[in-house]
Amino acid sequence: MVEQGDAAPLLRWAEGPAVSLPQAPEPQAGGWGRGRGGGGGARPTAEPPRRREPEEPAASEVLLQPGRLELGDVEEDQVVAVFVVTFDPRSGNMVEWCLPQDIDLEGVEFKSMASGSHKIQSDFIYFRKGPFFGLACFANMPVESELERGARMKSVGILSPSYTLLYRYMHFLENQVRHQLEMPGHYSHLAAFYEDKKGVLHAGPGRGSSLPPVYWLPSIHRYMYPEMKITHPAGCMSQFIKFFGEQILILWKFALLRKRILIFSPPPVGVVCYRVYCCCCLANVSLPGIGGTIPESKPFFYVNVADIESLEVEVSYVACTTEKIFEEKRELYDVYVDNQNVKTHHDHLQPLLKINSADREKYRRLNEQRQMLLYSQEVEEDYNPCEEDLFVLFFLEQNNRIFQTLLEVSASQDKTLTAEHARGMGLDPQGDRSFLLDLLEAYGIDVMLVIDNPCCP
Repeated sequence: MVEQGDAAPLLRWAEGPAVSLPQAPEPQAGGWGRGRGGGGGARPTAEPPRRREPEEPAASEVLLQPGRLELGDVEEDQVVAVFVVTFDPRSGNMVEWCLPQDIDLEGVEFKSMASGSHKIQSDFIYFRKGPFFGLACFANMPVESELERGARMKSVGILSPSYTLLYRYMHFLENQVRHQLEMPGHYSHLAAFYEDKKGVLHAGPGRGSSLPPVYWLPSIHRYMYPEMKITHPAGCMSQFIKFFGEQILILWKFALLRKRILIFSPPPVGVVCYRVYCCCCLANVSLPGIGGTIPESKPFFYVNVADIESLEVEVSYVACTTEKIFEEKRELYDVYVDNQNVKTHHDHLQPLLKINSADREKYRRLNEQRQMLLYSQEVEEDYNPCEEDLFVLFFLEQNNRIFQTLLEVSASQDKTLTAEHARGMGLDPQGDRSFLLDLLEAYGIDVMLVIDNPCCP
């Protein structure tokens, strides 16, 4: 099995209203549909194999509103802005060009060119700007110019109401940033691209303010919907779990509790944006009645000091940064991840940092299932499942089992949660006692925990 790289498109994640299961679409001719039309040189230069046309429903995009399993809305291309950011040796980061000209891009010059980027040759960055999501590709080219101090650095990016389709333009943006470095000031391809892809935003609830909670699952088990396929990044989730090892279970608990998780890493930041996404994936729940009283898990992707004010009011998020100063601003986060070191400054969360026997058993089962998957890929030529399915479904089923038990106990007459219940949920009655108490409080589940505290006689 070939190891996949990090610089793959981000997994499809829809943010929007759930809709009923659509009828199967009629086959359409013509490659990429509108995206392959008269955009001149602005169309993407590379077309991934077997990709769906934009007009077809993305069958692998599944929105899980509480209690409902429904296919995602059919999304059209909606690019609300395209921009070029440059580093000026005298003025610093600045937006040198954009369309439309009247859009508010304040702060984008820092979001699309991460702090420390001057040390690397190229990068890609996902970020959030108000109600929009952005993707920018950065490149650094040496030049023989004293005015530019020997290096020309630019980023080319776009904004969209969701990041479901941003990955489609990765190659285009990579090519365009190289074009901008080699031929500064030539924006015709970008202008044609914007005219082709610009979206018309419709006023409505949630648009421009807070988005409704969405519980997302990237694909469904083949026995449920065998016809469903998924366009996923190359090994994003498997690399995430290999990187953190057993500590993935620590992150899982914090994600399920909707804690503010901040991941620090020096550039490049693209792969760290994947870790933000993967962290959110650990907290998927598909049971009715779960999630209504707890904030959604928000992927903020890359943040910097310009985002401090907005982070101060967030009660739950997952983000990454290249700026070490965030570590000192403890009021902004609950969990700080530095490389593979997961830590928290909250005393009541300290017990969650310890790996217990149930965690090790879950990690063992996860690796065992992965080995079985790799074997099945070798012997079953007609079935080629992916590791992303396995990992996401593993945690989804684990989460559903926990909440199913908690809901059943809360509906019982005595509402008593015992050590036997904990073991049945795949938890350690003693080691996960603090986690269970936090979980009951966070989700507002009325249950009495009768597991003794191991610290008390």
